[in-house]
Amino acid sequence: MEEDYIKLIFGLKLKQIRTDRNLSLFGLSKLSGLSKSYLNEIEKGKKYPKPDKISILAEKLDVPYDQMVSLKLDKNLAPIGEILQSKVLKEIPLALFGIKESTLIDIVSNAPAKMNAFISTIIKIAQNYDFGKESFFLASLRSFQEANHNYFDELEQQVLKFSKAYQIDLSQNVTSQELEEILVEEYGYTINNKDLEKHKELDALRSIFVPKTKTLLLANHIDEAQRTFIYAKEIAFNFLGYKERLYTFSWIKFENFDQVLNNFYASYFAGAMILPREPFTKRLKQLFNKKTFDPGLFIKMIDSFNASPESLYQRMTNILPKDFNVQNLFFLRFVHKKGDEKYYLTKELHLSHQHSPHANENNEHYCRRWVSLRVLQKIIKKKEKHVFDVQISHYPNNQPSYLVFSSATKDPFKENQYRSISIGILINPQLKRKIAFLDDPKIENYHVGVTCERCPITDCKERIVPPKILEKELLNQKIEATVEHLMDNLS
Repeated sequence: MEEDYIKLIFGLKLKQIRTDRNLSLFGLSKLSGLSKSYLNEIEKGKKYPKPDKISILAEKLDVPYDQMVSLKLDKNLAPIGEILQSKVLKEIPLALFGIKESTLIDIVSNAPAKMNAFISTIIKIAQNYDFGKESFFLASLRSFQEANHNYFDELEQQVLKFSKAYQIDLSQNVTSQELEEILVEEYGYTINNKDLEKHKELDALRSIFVPKTKTLLLANHIDEAQRTFIYAKEIAFNFLGYKERLYTFSWIKFENFDQVLNNFYASYFAGAMILPREPFTKRLKQLFNKKTFDPGLFIKMIDSFNASPESLYQRMTNILPKDFNVQNLFFLRFVHKKGDEKYYLTKELHLSHQHSPHANENNEHYCRRWVSLRVLQKIIKKKEKHVFDVQISHYPNNQPSYLVFSSATKDPFKENQYRSISIGILINPQLKRKIAFLDDPKIENYHVGVTCERCPITDCKERIVPPKILEKELLNQKIEATVEHLMDNLS
């Protein structure tokens, strides 16, 4: 049993007994002869009293000594004790958001019954949606990214520091060859391009790092951009000195939040190296300054860097908030298998509030008018390597409109599976001053919903299912209005 846990349990019990007796800290201090500040430290779990002090408290509060020191909690505090004992608070990355564990414990101890009900509700929701520890960690990471507008200057500076130390010319495309040389010569890596292919069950993995021998196993069918990104990420783990890390790409599971955070930092470092801030910002400005949208210029921008479309879109979520002061945007990644009617939203990021579209876990049908889904439909029909499109999405009932860029590519690791990457930017007067082509009539405008089940658009030819959830909500509103009318007339 951890000493901290024993202190917290004793403090919670003392506070509950004191408040049950309608005693203030000052009152208990007068009754027991112990100082108010000392009692306050005990109740906050910072100090554990000596046996003679416990005897005084037990006598003055008329509670058996054994009950005072027992770790068993009554029904109001039992769930809190389970949470403390499970160490879940240790796993929550409170420090990232400037919250102290003691502050959270104070909140819990001040209203144990209400907090118990709240925590139980969260747990039930998590269980209902199969929301495990890994999902919780990833949700925490997204909140951390959003709180920082997904821009981390320290990592940007570390990339510049690395490039100077190892004479990497960021004005030219970084190649896998020069990064491999650094991994081998500087960090003692062995690159293995053969053994991963011997295990069929590992087909979905791009790389595995074996720390004992410093061997990096690579799938032999990855392209140059993917290989460069993997090498850059491995360099980040070493150059930034991260010990807690993941050893597979893509990840299989996380053991703790530090692994999640360090994996993100290493990916950010890799993206900032492959898509350096200065030349990338310059190309975006060239694109945005044109009065008509040039799809070819956008594709040319993607092709000009040794990076995948996904890496480029991710990088846009770093650069747009920082260098263009575009604070409201979303990033989405959909996957779709040929022949399957479902589209799966596997990754999303929202800056600086929850935008539409967003993930829906109720097995509803995402709007087929989204450009994210339309590019997936196109790439399956055309069988091209990369399909790009842009649209302006208008949401009903005077909701916001978004400029959305989207690219679809084939998943190189899964048969007949495709993915689309999209970035949507909230259209407001500020954006119109920054992007000259917003009024270009060649950009198609679509009225869209979130899911078919909730969409109020009546003449939608792309609708998959009726708006049954919306209809139910409207019916409930009519019932409420009728009841209110009757009550007004009969009162």
